[in-house]
Amino acid sequence: MKITVVGAGAVGATCADNIARKELATELVLLDIKEGFAEGKAQDMMQTAALLGFDTRISGSTNDYSKTANSDVVVITSGLPRKPGMTREELIGTNAGIVKGVCENILKHSPNTIIIVISNPMDTMTYLALQSTGLPKNRIIGMGGTLDSARFKYQLSTTLNCSPSDLNALVVGGHGDTTMIPLIKHATWNSIPVTKFLDEAQQQTIINDTMVGGATLTKLLGTSAWYAPGAAGAALVESIVRDEKKLFTCCVSLEGEYGQSDICLGVPVVIGKNGWEKIVAMDLSADEQAAFNKSADAVRNMNDVLKTL
Repeated sequence: MKITVVGAGAVGATCADNIARKELATELVLLDIKEGFAEGKAQDMMQTAALLGFDTRISGSTNDYSKTANSDVVVITSGLPRKPGMTREELIGTNAGIVKGVCENILKHSPNTIIIVISNPMDTMTYLALQSTGLPKNRIIGMGGTLDSARFKYQLSTTLNCSPSDLNALVVGGHGDTTMIPLIKHATWNSIPVTKFLDEAQQQTIINDTMVGGATLTKLLGTSAWYAPGAAGAALVESIVRDEKKLFTCCVSLEGEYGQSDICLGVPVVIGKNGWEKIVAMDLSADEQAAFNKSADAVRNMNDVLKTL
C-alpha cells in the first residue's frame, strides 16, 4: 500500500505522522513545493520509527510527482492556511489554482488513486477536484465533515463531562463557520439522546461553539489548526486501506440525495476500499432540511467563483 500526502505543512505533516504511526502503508510519500521541506519532514519522522515501532518507509519530494507514482490514496492539504479574521471563502482564488495543479500532476502518475481533499475552502476544492479530474465520484472525498463532527463531539463531551468516544454526533452541510449544521437532535450518548441531558441554552451554545471551532483556533493560534484536521484525514485513510466501512460525514458529490445535485456537500457516507461507498439517508426535520438547503446555496455561490478564475 502506497499513500501520498501533498503539502508538508502542519496539517500534512500531522496527517502523515498519524498514517505512519498506524502503519497504514508500506510506503508514504510527503510532497511539497518548498525546496527540501518535505525531505526534512520525512527524515524527522523516520527518525521516530525506532522509538515508536513502525515500519512504514517515509520519503520526501520537492515537487517531483514521479515519486508519488502508483499511490493508492492521495491526501491533498496544499494551499494557504487561514489567518485570523480570514474566512475559508477568501482563500478560493489562490487555492483553486494550487489544488487543480496538484490533481493534474497526481493523476499523471496515479490514475487509479482515491483523493482526499483537506485544502480550504474544502467544499469548493472538492467540487473542483471532481470536475477537473473526471474521476468516478466515489474516489473524491472532502474531509470537512469528519473534522467538524469531531469538534462537535468535543463540545458535547466537555459539557456532558463524558468520553468523546461514547458519543455519536454528526455535522452535515458545508465546511464553513456559517454553513455547517451540527445535528444535535440526532446526537446520542451511548444510544441515549443528548437532549435528555442538555437544556435548550446548552444545546445552542454547543452548536454555536462547534460552528466557530475553526475560527476560534485560528484566532488563538494565529493560523489554521493542524492536529485535528491531520487526524481526520488519517482516519479516512485508515477506513479506506483497511476497508473498515466506517460511517463519517464527508463532502461528496450529490445527485439528488438530500434534495441537492451538482454540488459536493457534507453528508453521512460509508468509507471503504473503494472510497465513499454509500450515502446514508437521514430523516431531517423541516428546519434541518431548510438549513441544509441554505448551506447548499452558500456553497454553490462559492463554486460559482470558479467560473470567473
